[in-house]
Amino acid sequence: MTDATWRNWAGNQVAHPVAVHRPSSEHDLAAVVKQAAAEGARVKVVGSGHSFTDIACTDGHLIDLSGYNRVLSIDTEARTATVQAGIRLEDLNRQLDLRGLAMPNLGDIAYQTISGAVSTSTHGTGRKLTGLAGQIAALRLVLGDGTCVDCSPDEEPELFHCARVGLGALGIISTVTLDVVPAFNLAVVEEPMRVDSLLEDLDTHVDGNDHFEFFWVPHTGWALTKRNNRTDEPLAPRGRVSEWWNDRFLQNYAFGALCRVGRVRPQWIPRLAKALPAAGRVSYVDQSYRVFASPRLVHFYEMEYAVPRSAGAEALNRIRRFVDDSGLLLNFPVEVRFTAPDDIPLSTASERESCYLAVHIYQGMDYEPYFDGVEAIVTDLGGRPHWGKLHTQTAGSLSGRYPQWERFAAVRDRIDPDRRFANAYLERVLGP
Repeated sequence: MTDATWRNWAGNQVAHPVAVHRPSSEHDLAAVVKQAAAEGARVKVVGSGHSFTDIACTDGHLIDLSGYNRVLSIDTEARTATVQAGIRLEDLNRQLDLRGLAMPNLGDIAYQTISGAVSTSTHGTGRKLTGLAGQIAALRLVLGDGTCVDCSPDEEPELFHCARVGLGALGIISTVTLDVVPAFNLAVVEEPMRVDSLLEDLDTHVDGNDHFEFFWVPHTGWALTKRNNRTDEPLAPRGRVSEWWNDRFLQNYAFGALCRVGRVRPQWIPRLAKALPAAGRVSYVDQSYRVFASPRLVHFYEMEYAVPRSAGAEALNRIRRFVDDSGLLLNFPVEVRFTAPDDIPLSTASERESCYLAVHIYQGMDYEPYFDGVEAIVTDLGGRPHWGKLHTQTAGSLSGRYPQWERFAAVRDRIDPDRRFANAYLERVLGP
């Protein structure tokens, strides 16, 4: 399709590519790249469009993976699954569950594509678990001349090492092979806690649970906590009405209404915020993939940074003071999660335990004063930005925060010397 306009999920990024392609095979993917190479044009790929940065924007050829989304094979004995790059996590997890398998960890949004999620260092929470890219066993990439290459720890190992979080800079992911685990249930406890008490004993909460996260509600002293622990207990899910009431009505329809009121009457936001921690303790047991992800129908802008885990409490306390001192009126909670270190060069958790702090602003409201203030705090603590979420960092400010930065740069220079897969965003964060 030519003369197209593309927008991301949040509506804050717009691209005007020369053409939009919707491949259904690897041959189609490679043909687009060969065409772009012949024209001297650039190529970018989009999945669900859930990145808030311009990481997918291009004035060249844009590839939409929505029709390239099949499960190719699932090996129940080896516990691996090979899928096309455009499959959405929700569809992948349903297919895995039918075969008694699951991904060991997930983020809280399931409509991302697998390639977009791993390329931007998307993660869940869990002190012993890495982000989604740490689950990759092998990749197949389309390179800048249209040729295809398999990479794994044994085949093109250096490319594999870097391409697990590649930002789309090392080629187009065609297929992903994931290490998966036997399907498991999670025992869930959700309850509000006083945030001061929570932060005083934060390590106990993080280390005492398989998956722990919380949401500080601005203008209150409360945090909404969520503990997910693997269990052999039988399923005891919420009833259909209860699930709809919490996940659809309260977290989306009602919350969206509060956000719309707050956008028109921001002076009401502190009073409206007190409604969020009003619910009591909730517990249930459900399948892991149904617990990890929740529907997100309220559109927003987001920034997220990973700081060293040891700096997590300090970071949130400084953000709390900034919010109080600035007089900003905020209607979204601050999300806090934790992961184990990994060895991936551009992973936000590369070689360190991490605490993630995510801040949001309702769509249509000015996010810059809030995000700028938070970014200054987390930058002071060595923060690394989520590649798909808003930030103002450059290659110059980022290179010293990643121990293997030069290793990635060397692979990029070898694999894409013509910068076939570059765009304005990659030139800013990786260099020209």
